[in-house]
Amino acid sequence: METSTIPPKKPKPPYLIGLLCLIPLVGAFVGLALLLYGLIKYKDKWLSIIGAAGIIWTIVFYSLIFYASTHLSPFKKGFENIAQMQLNSLVKNIEFYKLQHGQYPDNLKQVSDDDKLAPVIDVAQGLNAKEGGYYNYEKRGSKYSLFSSGQDGIPDTKDDLFPQIIITDSSKIGLVKHFANLH
Repeated sequence: METSTIPPKKPKPPYLIGLLCLIPLVGAFVGLALLLYGLIKYKDKWLSIIGAAGIIWTIVFYSLIFYASTHLSPFKKGFENIAQMQLNSLVKNIEFYKLQHGQYPDNLKQVSDDDKLAPVIDVAQGLNAKEGGYYNYEKRGSKYSLFSSGQDGIPDTKDDLFPQIIITDSSKIGLVKHFANLH
């Protein structure tokens, strides 16, 4: 009686799972798992390459997003549009603060302490913003000035943004129209 020994069939590596590597962030974790499976369990170079490609794709994807948000004008313009809306809304928050406390706040931190949703951080600077980069606010007795330093983060330059509020002689708000000395 002759017995033939057929070697056990080696399991096929899960190449199709590599499609998950195309999803940013998820792809890095799946890529790491495939890389380790390819090196340790399956000893398969193609599975390892797919895993490494998943990790690299996630790094490249997020690097491009970061670069685009700091250097391309559509993204910068988007931050400016958000800042403009926030400035207009912040005027309302400051005026409401005065109604509640009888005077304008000394700084924007008081507004944010009073209303956690008050938009006091200057988003026009995008990812270049300094930590705690508030909009420019100055209390001037019974009035105040408010503006964004724009993308460069430097006050009184041509990229500054100001609230777009119509102020007439009969307006009862303390916002002072700001005329910057543009350099």
